[in-house]
Amino acid sequence: MKVMKFGGTSVGEPDSLQRVKKIIEKEREPVIVIVSALGGVTDRLLLAANFALNGNPGYKTLIEEIVLRHEELIEKMISSPDDKEELKLKTGHLFEELRNILQGVFLIGDLSQKTSDKIVSYGERLSSLIISKIIDMAQLYDATKFIKTDKQFHNHIPDLARSNELIRKTFSEMPPPRVAVVPGFISSSNDNNDITNLGRGGSDYTAAIIAAAMNASVLEIWTDVDGFMTADPKIINSAYVIEELSFTEAIELSNFGAKVIYPPTIFPVYHKNIPIRVKNTFHPETEGTLIKNIEPSRNGKIIKGISSINDTALITIQGLGMVGVIGVNKRIFSALADNGISVFIVSQASSENSSSIGVRSQDALLSQQVLRKEFAHEIGMGSINDIIVEYDLATIAIVGQNMKHVPGIAGKFFGALGRNGISIVALAQGGGETNISCVIAKSDLKKSLNVIHDSFFLSPYQELNLFIVGTGTVGGNLLEQIKQQQSTLKEQNKLRINIVGIANGRKALFTREGIPLDGYFDNLMANGVQSSPERIREEIIKMNIFNSVFVDCTASPDIAKLYGELMAKNISVVTANKIAASSDYESYRYLKETARKTGVKFLFETNVGAGLPIINTMNSLTNSGDKIVKLEAVLSGTLNFIFNTLSEDIPFSKAIRMAVEAQFAEPDPRIDLSGLDVTRKLVILSREAGANVNQSDVKKNLFVPQKYFDGSLEEFWKTIPEMDTSFEARRQELAKEGKRLRFVASYDNGNCEVGLREVEQGHPFYDLEGSNNIIMITTERYNEYPMVIKGYGAGAGVTAAGVFSDIISIANIR
Repeated sequence: MKVMKFGGTSVGEPDSLQRVKKIIEKEREPVIVIVSALGGVTDRLLLAANFALNGNPGYKTLIEEIVLRHEELIEKMISSPDDKEELKLKTGHLFEELRNILQGVFLIGDLSQKTSDKIVSYGERLSSLIISKIIDMAQLYDATKFIKTDKQFHNHIPDLARSNELIRKTFSEMPPPRVAVVPGFISSSNDNNDITNLGRGGSDYTAAIIAAAMNASVLEIWTDVDGFMTADPKIINSAYVIEELSFTEAIELSNFGAKVIYPPTIFPVYHKNIPIRVKNTFHPETEGTLIKNIEPSRNGKIIKGISSINDTALITIQGLGMVGVIGVNKRIFSALADNGISVFIVSQASSENSSSIGVRSQDALLSQQVLRKEFAHEIGMGSINDIIVEYDLATIAIVGQNMKHVPGIAGKFFGALGRNGISIVALAQGGGETNISCVIAKSDLKKSLNVIHDSFFLSPYQELNLFIVGTGTVGGNLLEQIKQQQSTLKEQNKLRINIVGIANGRKALFTREGIPLDGYFDNLMANGVQSSPERIREEIIKMNIFNSVFVDCTASPDIAKLYGELMAKNISVVTANKIAASSDYESYRYLKETARKTGVKFLFETNVGAGLPIINTMNSLTNSGDKIVKLEAVLSGTLNFIFNTLSEDIPFSKAIRMAVEAQFAEPDPRIDLSGLDVTRKLVILSREAGANVNQSDVKKNLFVPQKYFDGSLEEFWKTIPEMDTSFEARRQELAKEGKRLRFVASYDNGNCEVGLREVEQGHPFYDLEGSNNIIMITTERYNEYPMVIKGYGAGAGVTAAGVFSDIISIANIR
């Protein structure tokens, strides 16, 4: 025999009922079908009862809406005139009873628990009556005849021994009906047979009790989801169905917010080892989730899923008077239990001077009042502080029986949260090691779930969420490279790069779902908001998104000023902008320290040498214990291009213009000719080598007189040809001597210098072509033969590639 339960959404409309009919009638073995009230009816009944209690005649309108809904269902689903007439008579009788009860509540202004239980029972009584006529060869049974309860505090607790006996007696007839229809949720009391109920989700419980009593082959829970998910799919887009769960894992997930199964459901069938299959009425072809007895395995997934409760309040009882006092916890939990308050997380300090308990927000005020009363004497004496309540919290639990005996799981869990700036308010881990849970700020819930889902590989992809500022030559090339590589990284490296923000000097566009890169610029300009550094900062922080990376492809000092605050919010920074790393030394150290403390990345490889791996190489050397004693480098692709281009036919002024046209130089080439760019790069390299250096400490030997930097750009282009003759003369003289000009930056034991240098044939700098860069790194290990790094040092494409490489390194893929 199989037991099948169908929830309110499954039986709520004619279309869904047709699906239910097909599912049941396909079964070849006898089945017991437990049904809920039509979707939303229980809530409407409770609302009508509340209206009546408060003297609001609107309860009548609510009841007539319920009546109309059931009558329309009968009209659409029942074809036999006789069956239709019979149903109308029976439902009409039930509706008349309901109207009379509610009128009584309205007139006397009183609503007892007994009356309330009877009012809400009509939902299941009506639905089961109608469904028994829809399903071929179905026979209706009254659950109040065999599901018995006893009163415990404010709840009705099933008397399983008596219920089992009555269930077996009820369904022992031979042959059994092909389809038995039973209303879920409702029951009756042992003492006087009053109608009671099993609480919200009680239809699941009804099904489990019957399945256990009848030793069913399987209990099927038919609902509107495909099964248990690895996380809430409304929050985690990449959440997927869990194929198998152990009974323990299912209970833990259900207790912590997974609303797939009412938690007590699992207990009766667990003891009979009856598997539970969760299926979707609207996608019956899917396998759903199978819950059964599964032994822990070292080869299985460490965690199965993540559950969360988003309306947590934390009650804290604290005081030195609690230390060593026996019975404090008993008093806490007894006082709460006596008032029907359920606790779902407990965290206690090892010194016993503090205990924190998690309850639903709606129970927080009552919990505080109850505990203040219980400990009034101790609070008055000062041995226990006042009872503190913290609101606006959420609880997260990771669940998996394979966590047992696997070291480092808690560290990974808390580390992942910490790296993303998520503070833990309280935490708990049971000795069974199937659940680690913590309380966090409610505002961090979405971010936390994404972080954990990503960290434990429940998500099929690791995800980076990028905010890219700058859509010029470098930013535009970067976005194009990401577009071309996105699918490859996703398929081969399981890395999903999501562009959640794009901004330039005019517009800014932000969306959690990601910005498609096809036509991104038109989208930005058409749908973006007015851009400013302040707006960019506010939007990024407000999004509070996990695994965030801020990518600066500008040369803006105002954008560079955002780095510190963003990193303090656990957002990594990748930048092609040299301003931050070359600004005053204290600012540089602050950014490095902030990155270290928060565990995020501050990467600026392209600040020197575009896409060349210079800074990473230096860091690898120093981190492995080597010491950099000297650096010599040609770091301006622009200036190298100019000096390589000089010839008898191409004078100095023309070579400058060619550099601008080739986009090796800035539109105003004086920025490059001033040596400021090289000075900044040298400062950055010297700092990475361990020196405390500012730009003012660099000795500058410049080759273009100051007068050419004064005035407008137009004046510069008119007057710069004045230097052509002197440069040509010098070029010819050097050519005779077998030498060439190079603008060299050098660091030697703390001394920094930039300037024009003559290099002879055979020197590593002599044959440096085009706009290439080169650096020679002398260390204590690489002393006699310095390390040489050489290659393209300018150009939007290679710079963008270097930025892209820094982004990829944050994901730590190989």
